[in-house]
Amino acid sequence: MSRLEGLSSWTTEVSNQMGHLSKTQATVLALWSFSMVLTRNSSLSAATVMLSALLKQPENTVRQRLREWYWDAADKKGAKRQELKVEESFGPLLSWLISKWQGEQLALALDATLLADRLAVLAVSVLYRGCAIPVAWTVLVANKEHPWRKEWLRMLRLLHGTVPDHMRVIVLSDRGISRPWLFRRICRLGWHPLLRITLCGTFRPENQATFQPLGSFVSQAGYCWQGTGTLYKTNPLKCTLLIRWEAGYEHAWLLITDLPPQASQACWYGLRAWIEHGFKFIKSAGWQWHRTRMTDPHRAARLWLVVALATLWLLSVGGYAEETILLATLPDLADISPPLSARPVSIFRRGWSLIMAALLSHSPLPPAYFLPEPWPDEPLLIDLSLFKLQQLII
Repeated sequence: MSRLEGLSSWTTEVSNQMGHLSKTQATVLALWSFSMVLTRNSSLSAATVMLSALLKQPENTVRQRLREWYWDAADKKGAKRQELKVEESFGPLLSWLISKWQGEQLALALDATLLADRLAVLAVSVLYRGCAIPVAWTVLVANKEHPWRKEWLRMLRLLHGTVPDHMRVIVLSDRGISRPWLFRRICRLGWHPLLRITLCGTFRPENQATFQPLGSFVSQAGYCWQGTGTLYKTNPLKCTLLIRWEAGYEHAWLLITDLPPQASQACWYGLRAWIEHGFKFIKSAGWQWHRTRMTDPHRAARLWLVVALATLWLLSVGGYAEETILLATLPDLADISPPLSARPVSIFRRGWSLIMAALLSHSPLPPAYFLPEPWPDEPLLIDLSLFKLQQLII
């Protein structure tokens, strides 16, 4: 298989999975995501140079084709101008992922990331093997006061119809996003929130008459508590409160969920750190998006579709390959602090290496499936106040 045959194979896959796009849109999306994998770069210039050499086309022609893909319709020439509505791709993107997902549980994380002082991205990502795949996002102008409520609820609503009823979905968010309205919306969708909250507020355990400050439930490191009750005296919220404070960590986790105590574990929240790793791969450790000069939120949102597809491809290849590695061949990482899983390289790098090796050796593209790891039964000792992303092996 030549590189062009590899590109043709990837273009066919993109066209089949993203059937809501026009033929032209799907083709350019495949071209750009393919070049992004080859160059490990999300910039227009990197894609232009690579595709110009690969397709034997003038650079100006390629550049204009790529630019028009993310432009608004008013910025394009011609009578048949089409504007890509990126939100229409959220459902198909998640559907693509689920079609290759070998499991009955799905963990989603909500978080925001900044591009300097220009753009803010609100992202909903699927957590997978130490990383994350964005499946819905909203790009806003940074440093402008905005409640974000409408954007989070809208993205969850757009994703909801894609997930089969038999799958159990846990939605995680950190203290800056967790609110009663988010908790209630997740429950109405039939999913299960696991939201970290601050110590501000009160909680009344079930069968007790009075509310107590949340701080009174947190005593010292090494402490854990769980129980059902009502959170907040004003705007009350019935929920399960999970508290865990591991020895050696600066802060306790206070988590709320709709699941009963016997069916939920605080250690699941450790998975949320993976979305931070996902942002790192989108930026400095992977696609170099932090170097973009974009200032228009709509154009940036369309570029993120390319980023999402390239990330999905690499992680599906890398995770599937990782599952086949013999444990006896892996190094002992038990003495590393904070503890890491036995993962000598990230599945992002593993996926990229295998795709590049296949293209260079003229072999078929490697298989791409999602084989999630079992959810933890013991604490994942990851607290973002202590965990250093620089220790992530990329």
